[in-house]
Amino acid sequence: MTSLKSWPCAALSNADLSGRTTIGVGGSAEWLLEPATPEELLRAVVAAREEGFEPRVLGGGANLIVGDGVLPGVVIATDRMQRAFRLAARVPSEEGFRAGEIDERMSQAPREEDTRLVAWAGVSMPRIVSMTQRLGWSGVEGLIGVPGTLGGGIAMNAGGRWGEQWDVVERVLLVDERGEFVELSRAECRPSYRSGNLGRAIVASAVLRFKPDEVAAVVERCRDYLSQKKRAQPVTERSAGCIWKNPDPEKSGGLSAGKLVEKCGGKGLSRGDAMVSPLHGNFIVNRGRATAAEVLGLIEDVHDVVAQKTGIDLEREVKVWGR
Repeated sequence: MTSLKSWPCAALSNADLSGRTTIGVGGSAEWLLEPATPEELLRAVVAAREEGFEPRVLGGGANLIVGDGVLPGVVIATDRMQRAFRLAARVPSEEGFRAGEIDERMSQAPREEDTRLVAWAGVSMPRIVSMTQRLGWSGVEGLIGVPGTLGGGIAMNAGGRWGEQWDVVERVLLVDERGEFVELSRAECRPSYRSGNLGRAIVASAVLRFKPDEVAAVVERCRDYLSQKKRAQPVTERSAGCIWKNPDPEKSGGLSAGKLVEKCGGKGLSRGDAMVSPLHGNFIVNRGRATAAEVLGLIEDVHDVVAQKTGIDLEREVKVWGR
């Protein structure tokens, strides 16, 4: 395979991935590439495909379980792509996706003048929530407490009862199947429940649009939502987020995936250090030294219990790399 020096960005061989996921399980990647800009991301994707690999993209490691052992091929991590800034008037919109001269200190324009942020794929969701709190911009309060990065949030349309990632996405810059940049609007992407509908395209950057509000009001909503989440979800424990998509309410009697698991006695079930959270049936937590095999085995156990007792075939939301 290609030597380390030939990759177009920082690269590691046999890189541990367990510490890069929110649940903390899994093995290593044969190659881990770490681009620092959208242009490096594009070159990394092209290089991986030239070597015969369709790269996997790793953001904040939420919504992901990596299998034990060595994962063959290429993983591209976006955590070095951290730039986020206001789209100032002096920066043409078509250049805004990749502009480098404006940072998180943001322009001095009045906050009501242009309520947009440009964020690269590796910017964390907690950071975006924090930035909009300081500006008094509304739109992502419901995503407080959601781990991961913007790129992954857009790809899977992360969210919950108080809103979804695509609620604030105006445009996205993607690396398409040809290895070229393409800019698409929200209408062109047609996102849906837990899907950005991007196919094989990879998020490089996005323009996010918010609504102006009072700083105190935005902060208070964030506090309220986070408080409610902490009471109902294992926010402070190691998990991959929701394991299953919510089923068709007509088939489930209006019950969510978590409520179905609870109804079927799934809360508290365990394999090794992997356990279904006593707080919420749609979360599996790592209580210490869980392995990916234990987590995946527990997912199958709970799926089978729900299927046997209700006839409902829960669809997995969490992504799995390797087995």
